[in-house]
Amino acid sequence: MALFGRGARTERRGTPYDFLIVGLGNPGREYARTRHNVGEEVVALLAERTSATLKAGREKAKLAETTINGRRCVLAFPLTFMNESGQAVSALTRRFAITEPSQIIIVHDELDLPPAQVRVKVGGGLAGNNGLRSITQHLKTQDYIRVRIGIGKPPSKERGASHVLSKLPKGERDELDVAVQLAADAVELVVAEGPDAAMRQFNSR
Repeated sequence: MALFGRGARTERRGTPYDFLIVGLGNPGREYARTRHNVGEEVVALLAERTSATLKAGREKAKLAETTINGRRCVLAFPLTFMNESGQAVSALTRRFAITEPSQIIIVHDELDLPPAQVRVKVGGGLAGNNGLRSITQHLKTQDYIRVRIGIGKPPSKERGASHVLSKLPKGERDELDVAVQLAADAVELVVAEGPDAAMRQFNSR
């Protein structure tokens, strides 16, 4: 069923929430702390900050219901692989009665940004991210909010997979740890004051 496309109707199955916040990555311990899983780290940090616990749910995702700046939020990390993230996002959108793309915040890594740079945007292209592609296909829109964490480009296209999935040198890992904190701050600001305020603060760094 189309969610946000032309003529779409959202199937309301539960109490409406203000925001669905999704961190992208791949499930499994072997992918933890890699460049591709920084979105997962941000959601985990937001859960920690709000004393919430992420638990596996029936929508192919770990999730936690919490409050950020007085707004009811769902934190989620899809338990599918990155390129099937839309399955969980669309199911969670229905379950938590999310009716507008502006209520969805996707946190993800981005090759087109320098390492550890944090940027906020609404809509736009997919930047080759298969997680975003899957979400867009399922939601029938790409007008959701993105909090993007730069991971830089690999030395060559042939090394793309190893670049996003390999463990990081300590110096770069330390920089990404700071970026994860900043990205969580950016999500909180989007929730509190909207994406324009977050873009003003984070996109000028």
